[in-house]
Amino acid sequence: MNVTKDTKLKDIMQEYPWLLDELIKVEPKFKLAKTPVGKMLLKSATITDLSKRAGMPEDELIENLEKFVKEHEQQ
Repeated sequence: MNVTKDTKLKDIMQEYPWLLDELIKVEPKFKLAKTPVGKMLLKSATITDLSKRAGMPEDELIENLEKFVKEHEQQ
């Protein structure tokens, strides 16, 4: 999957359901995504939306996502 700033989080989470747990290790603010409200937000949110909420630059977030996917695929 090619992840960009406009990628929908629901698409990423469908393909990589374990990814949210990895993101929480990097930035605890991502725990919000596991709450009922957070799950609703994930349905329409993009990488840009998530980076703003977490206070993390888009590029850094995308790099982390790609790193986690790559590491997971090598296992």
